[in-house]
Amino acid sequence: MEKQGESCSMSYSGIGGQAVMEGVMMRNKEKYAVAVRDPKGQIRIKSGEYKGILPFPYIYKIPFIRGIFSFIDSMVLGMKTLNYSADVYAEEEGKGIENSKKGSFSSALVMVVAILMAVGLFMVLPFYMSLLFKGLIGEGRLLSLVEGGLRILIFIGYVLAVSQLEDIKRVFMYHGAEHKCINCIESGNPLNIENVRASSKEHRRCGTSFMLYVMVVSIVLFSFIKAPDPLTRAALRVALVPVVAGIAYELIRLAGRSNNALVRAMSAPGLWMQALTTKEPDDKMIEVGIQSVEAVFDWKKYQEEEFK
Repeated sequence: MEKQGESCSMSYSGIGGQAVMEGVMMRNKEKYAVAVRDPKGQIRIKSGEYKGILPFPYIYKIPFIRGIFSFIDSMVLGMKTLNYSADVYAEEEGKGIENSKKGSFSSALVMVVAILMAVGLFMVLPFYMSLLFKGLIGEGRLLSLVEGGLRILIFIGYVLAVSQLEDIKRVFMYHGAEHKCINCIESGNPLNIENVRASSKEHRRCGTSFMLYVMVVSIVLFSFIKAPDPLTRAALRVALVPVVAGIAYELIRLAGRSNNALVRAMSAPGLWMQALTTKEPDDKMIEVGIQSVEAVFDWKKYQEEEFK
């Protein structure tokens, strides 16, 4: 069967998700479901609601501000569902109850450490590395371009390094299953293994594309930072991370809702980058993705309304 690409006639469904250990999490507005295949081969599904960290829904309607909190929400829910997938395997060793008791604290700690490491690795490190070129090209916008190029190279190198781990390879395959399921229903095709298998494993609203937007936005924004010493400039970069995330969110939101030529061109680098973070899933992985979708989303009703 011919593979269905990222179709020009795609319709926005509003669902999204992420890969977890041996599974897929899907989210539709406040509903989410994570489907995991346990060591015995059974698919286990946990459903619930996640309304976000803020009790004020109107915040999520304010452009640029909403992106900051949506990004935090995705990390919180992602860590929660990743914890669940890990617990499925821990239960097989009699550690599930102990893990669940410690889960909230450990998840919060891991998330904080992960954010600090990401800021240090992708924001601070490229800045100090770029200073090595200061004597050759000065301190102008050209140095900012060098810094941005280093930031992108570090990101690509990081992804290539972790992709060599066996567990991460399987997570990337489930990542492909997640994208394929969403592309299948947004292309108007019935959600079954055959149609999902034939769908594209790249999607415009992917977190990988979001990270690339972050890199590009930071190049532009940081080029305007003027400060007398490197330490202050580095601190300002860290302080502006929420602003960068807010702008990047609006760009990826636009990419998911529009299909004009400019948006397609803007989305292309992110889709290319997804070649590193998504892999072709097997049929069992696709089955997990399908069950995760169906636990939170009435795709038949959606297609009836969107593809008359």
